[in-house]
Amino acid sequence: MTELLAPAGDLIKLKVALMYGADACFIGGKRFSLRAKASNFEIEDILEACNFAHKLNKKVYVTCNIFPHNDDLDGLDDYLIALDKCGVDAIITSSFYIMEHAKKLNLSFEIHVSTQRSISNINEVKFFEEYNVDRVVLARELSLKDIDYIKSNSSMPLEVFIHGGMCSAISGRCTLSNNMTDRDANRGGCAHSCRWYYDLYDGTKKISSDELEFRIGSKDLCSFEVLPELLKMNIDSLKIEGRMKSLHYIANIVSIYRKAIDDYQNGFYNKDLYYELLRRAASRETCSGFFLHDISNKDGIYGRDKEIPSQDFIGMVIDDSGSMPLIEERNYFDQGDRVIIKRPLKDDEITTIKHIYDIDGNEIISAHKAMEKLYIDIGKRLEKFSIITKKRA
Repeated sequence: MTELLAPAGDLIKLKVALMYGADACFIGGKRFSLRAKASNFEIEDILEACNFAHKLNKKVYVTCNIFPHNDDLDGLDDYLIALDKCGVDAIITSSFYIMEHAKKLNLSFEIHVSTQRSISNINEVKFFEEYNVDRVVLARELSLKDIDYIKSNSSMPLEVFIHGGMCSAISGRCTLSNNMTDRDANRGGCAHSCRWYYDLYDGTKKISSDELEFRIGSKDLCSFEVLPELLKMNIDSLKIEGRMKSLHYIANIVSIYRKAIDDYQNGFYNKDLYYELLRRAASRETCSGFFLHDISNKDGIYGRDKEIPSQDFIGMVIDDSGSMPLIEERNYFDQGDRVIIKRPLKDDEITTIKHIYDIDGNEIISAHKAMEKLYIDIGKRLEKFSIITKKRA
């Protein structure tokens, strides 16, 4: 069975991702992990994450994917042992030293080789097969033909990215952030310099302006065009990128891919439907990456994003024990608003907010305080982790 692997930047996002259909989540600890600006997990959070996942018969992987310098390795033994005691199912690492050290410690978790190593050919995969690791995360710069060849000529379990942000350089090899900000992208400090706005010149003539801004980012990867082919190949794990993405994004993207995978396995696949659901989730512009061809000019984002959110994320249900769901507000809403209810592994439902009450039971007409806890009356109960978004005309 192909695994759907989702990102989680904090404990709540992990629980949401698993409830909305992910088979496993990858997370980062406070050390040895890229995405230093993600919330990341303390050891006690990792323990809770593992306990929550394992009760659902699902898995947790922890990224140890920096390219470490001398002073980055202090405390590595204690950290790896602590992860093992938490019940982590695998670490994802790019460092041979960390791989070798984890083996010598004789820990129970698996070792997965990070995409930061840019593994893009069968010989490298066979090397790691002989090196006795448990999974290889392939480079994002591979075509379907490349992936199929590797899968057909190796018994190594493979993980392939199917959705999310793309690097405008070779993944794991960009040094723009290092040069421009002295923040090392391969030690967790990427400043996303490719998404900054730049002055563009034709010779000595400036051709960019406030109305025509320029940058060098890539559209996000989306795999609905090729997902059936990847499933036919029996790729072991299909991975969504985005540990720094919002809770709303995680719930939507995971649920769409869960539906697409399940539909395919049930003999029904409707990519137009999945693209429409993605449009409602307000993601950035997308492309199919390198799956079908080398990335071309049309796959870049050279000006402002064309993302136009079609819904407002109102909030998530945090307590379902009462007669009305208790939510944590994220954006303003009013009594009488039409809303879309997204629940774990269920079809979306459109309804109306009849009443709003504050935590003390006082009725209010308009909710406009982010992170306020409110009761909403929609005429029915909602399970915890349900997502409420405003319905646009």
